[in-house]
Amino acid sequence: MFMHKEMLMRTTLDLPEDLITQAMEATHIKTKTQLIIVALEDLIRKTRISGLKKYKGKIDLDIDLNALRSR
Repeated sequence: MFMHKEMLMRTTLDLPEDLITQAMEATHIKTKTQLIIVALEDLIRKTRISGLKKYKGKIDLDIDLNALRSR
């Protein structure tokens, strides 16, 4: 995770308090800001993985797994 002062944006959000509380308890994250950052990073990661899954079985990498394992 990275944060740069010049990259921060102050924003007011209307979020359900019980949802924030449940998320903080489930993740043991102590601040709302850090909770939102982690949630956004996770959303981005999952979206990227989902985008990569569409290539499953469509790209022939021609990799010899046995040769790789014997290194």
